[in-house]
Amino acid sequence: MARSFLVLYLTQERGLSPTTAGAVVAAVGVGDVGSQLLGGWLGDRIGRRHTMLVGFLGTAVALIALGSAETMPAIYAAAVGVGLMAELFRPAGSAAVADLPVRERVRAFGLLFWAANLGFTVSTVAAGVLVQYGYGILFWINASASVLAALIVWRRVPETRPSTPMATRRALLPVLLRDPLMLTMAAIHVVYFATFLQSFSTLPLVMASDGHGPGTYGAVLALNGIVIVVVQPIAIRLLDGRDRASVLAASMLLGGIGSGLGAVVHSGAGHAGAILVWTLGQIGVAVMFGATFADLAPADLRGRYMGVASTTWSLGAVLGPLLGTALLDHAGRTALWAACSATGLALFAAQQAVAPALRRRTAAAAYDVRPTDPATPTPA
Repeated sequence: MARSFLVLYLTQERGLSPTTAGAVVAAVGVGDVGSQLLGGWLGDRIGRRHTMLVGFLGTAVALIALGSAETMPAIYAAAVGVGLMAELFRPAGSAAVADLPVRERVRAFGLLFWAANLGFTVSTVAAGVLVQYGYGILFWINASASVLAALIVWRRVPETRPSTPMATRRALLPVLLRDPLMLTMAAIHVVYFATFLQSFSTLPLVMASDGHGPGTYGAVLALNGIVIVVVQPIAIRLLDGRDRASVLAASMLLGGIGSGLGAVVHSGAGHAGAILVWTLGQIGVAVMFGATFADLAPADLRGRYMGVASTTWSLGAVLGPLLGTALLDHAGRTALWAACSATGLALFAAQQAVAPALRRRTAAAAYDVRPTDPATPTPA
């Protein structure tokens, strides 16, 4: 709730400029970056379950602090705290799903994404209604939901971390630096998420300039969640077994085209149509994202590899608001959305370029990675 409406809260209730609001949203992204890496490390060290508990309870505290902060230093500090705590769940939860048998990963990650968007749909619709009573209530409800999530993990989620002898544990960085495919895939996804996350930074500002209020923005975001809830289960069945590189390339192209449509639409229906296009791209990326990176991850570094994968979202959350709001401020909406469309085309080309290497690696998903050469598979 709170994060989707954060830029509107900062500009409308706090009176900040779009650029300053974008910097605060980027501060959340800075926390996200540390959170993904920390969450992956903790997931491998103290377990997936304990990491999720720390993250959810810490999120509740950080959200209340952000909604109560009065000064800019306090707002920035709380924003970093929200990012640092809220995203601990992502790499730990992804690692828990990646601990499943390989044949179940695409379906499992697809269902996890579907469940998240079911909650997202409910929250955006509810937030669009509740915001008329003040933005503060969104922070408190969001914090309460985080506590509830922690209770569910505490009572119902088992630990899945495979045991690894201390003598065989490896550091992440040496393996990662010798894994060019992982680094390239991560870079591609950073650019994709920076483009996609315009939906939470510049899109509400563009819609406000067209005369649409927070309720309309919430309804449009809810449409994104509704489409995902309806289409995602079908997409899982259709895309499971498909070539992952091709699905990712086409999906990223759709994301860029959908964002580019924002240059020519002004009505609520027009924005809804644009969102339908990039939502289809979002679904394709989401279905393949977790399973693809899980296949690239060595078993003993699974939590940390998934942390690096999740960091691509966080880096996008830093770059997207900063670049998007600055471009919107200085060059206007047409330049912003033209840049998004061009980025979609570039991502399509980049994903196609790495497709052969990705196919070779995912074909060997049942194998682990040698410490001396992460591109060479050995029996797990």
